[in-house]
Amino acid sequence: MTETHDLSIDQRLALRSAATRLREQFDGVFGRETIELFLHSSYDQFASRSTIPNFLPLLAERFARQRLQALAKVEGHVQDGKPVVLFLCVHNAGRSQMALGFFQHLAGDGAVAWSGGSEPGYEINPSAVAAMAERGIDISKEFPKPWTTEIVQAADVVITMGCGDACPVFPGKRYLDWRLDDPAGKSVEAVRPVRDEIERRIRVLLEELNVPALH
Repeated sequence: MTETHDLSIDQRLALRSAATRLREQFDGVFGRETIELFLHSSYDQFASRSTIPNFLPLLAERFARQRLQALAKVEGHVQDGKPVVLFLCVHNAGRSQMALGFFQHLAGDGAVAWSGGSEPGYEINPSAVAAMAERGIDISKEFPKPWTTEIVQAADVVITMGCGDACPVFPGKRYLDWRLDDPAGKSVEAVRPVRDEIERRIRVLLEELNVPALH
C-alpha cells in the first residue's frame, strides 16, 4: 500500500480526486475501502518503474478503473453480455497494444478489450505507435501495464503473444496463442507486416465472437 507521506502534496491531491471519481462511478457496487485499495495498489504497480511521477496518479486511476470493472464482471455486478478479450505479451508495449487498438477500433461498444504484460515495459513502442497511426488508430495514450488476477478472471478469451509460461492460465478460459514477431527494436517498415497480420486476426476473432466490425 502506498505510504501517503512518501507522496508530494500534488500527488496526494490527485489521488484523492481520483478516489472521488472512482467512488462516484462505482457507487453501490464497491465500498470506499475496496476502491482505495485498488487505487493505491495500482499506483504502487507503476511507482517502481515510472520515470514521470506526475503522471502516476492518472495511470493509477485508469488502471484501477479497469481492474474494478473486471472485478464487477467477475462478481456478477455487470451482465451486459459483451464478450471480454484480454491481449497479453511480455512488455505490453507492441503486439498486445496494437491488437487492443484494432479491437477497440473495429468492435466499438460491441465488446470489451484489455491488454497486459508479464514484464511491463516503460513506454509504448514508437514504431508500433507510428504503424497504427498510418491506419488512423492512436495508441500513443496507452501505457504498459501488468495483468492482474481479476482482469484474467473477467476475460472470456485470453490471447497470448510470446509470453510463454509467464502468461497466466486459469481453468475454463478460452486461450489462443498468436505467434507474431516482436516489434521491439524494429523500424516502422518492419512492424507493418506484424500490424497487418494482427488486423487480419482481429477481424477473424470478431467474426467468431459475432461482433460486427465497424470499419
